Amino acid sequence: MTSAIKIGVSTCLLGEKVRYDGGHKHSRYITQTLGLFFEFVPVCPETECGLGIPREAMRLEGDVDHPRLVTHKTRTDHTDRMLSWAAGRLDALEKDNLCGFIFKKDSPSSGLHRVKVYNDNGQAVKSGRGLFAAAFTARFPRIPVEEEGRLQDPVLRENFIEQVFALKRWREALEKKKSVGNLVAFHTREKLLFMAHSPKHYREMGRLVAEGKKIKPSDLYDQYEGLLIEALALRATAAKHTNVLTHVMGYFKKQLSGDEKQELLELIGNYRSGYLPLIVPVTLLNHFVRKYRQPYLSDQTYLNPHPLDLQLRNHV
Repeated sequence: MTSAIKIGVSTCLLGEKVRYDGGHKHSRYITQTLGLFFEFVPVCPETECGLGIPREAMRLEGDVDHPRLVTHKTRTDHTDRMLSWAAGRLDALEKDNLCGFIFKKDSPSSGLHRVKVYNDNGQAVKSGRGLFAAAFTARFPRIPVEEEGRLQDPVLRENFIEQVFALKRWREALEKKKSVGNLVAFHTREKLLFMAHSPKHYREMGRLVAEGKKIKPSDLYDQYEGLLIEALALRATAAKHTNVLTHVMGYFKKQLSGDEKQELLELIGNYRSGYLPLIVPVTLLNHFVRKYRQPYLSDQTYLNPHPLDLQLRNHV
């Protein structure tokens, strides 16, 4: 990467005491692990819109799709204040060129999934979204987002961080001249990664690139970006990974010995069955890439999509 990878983060997750009770929700995984690779842009909607610390607790009420932000006891409605502040904050965040955002789960301002929304009878429905999180995702639908709680799931964690690194690579590609040749070069490096997430999108992107000379460059790049975001948002399953691993193995059909083929097939099979993590067959394939000097595969992002230190492919 030629520059820092910026991601937005709910401020309390960084250990700052900005919550309604004066506390924090420090995530050491975010600060101590992700912090080695990402530059954080902290955002606390409540404090930044002018509410104090500590402050009265709030909740979402009314229509799930258009809830109001109301304090528990005094029944003060802070909806307009929050939305007005959010509009200006989103303008500022656009200039930061974020590649992702990690939100605080369950927050009436920053919760991304299953936030409680109370109806007129005081009953809660867990199907809402925090006011700022909703505004952010509406303004930036192509930026990967996740909640800190869901990052504890290794599959969701890998998928989110993989999206962040991919978007950063795409942003760097956008800094070059928008041409079919440059797009072909980018797509060639990333194609196996796309195949692992969505064979359907992989084929659509290939057709789009092949017909690129017939399309205005700005439209071509916009359509491609839309497919890229859609593809990477889909989880790369063991079955899809197995398909890619077998595809990669095909590049060595003339070089591998019988024993090497058997070993690789066994590792891929054990990965598919859930006995081994993805890193095991990928490590052997990387060894073969170096040993047999396979230039096409050496440039494939799929084999090294993110730093090994993150250990994202080490889970079974």
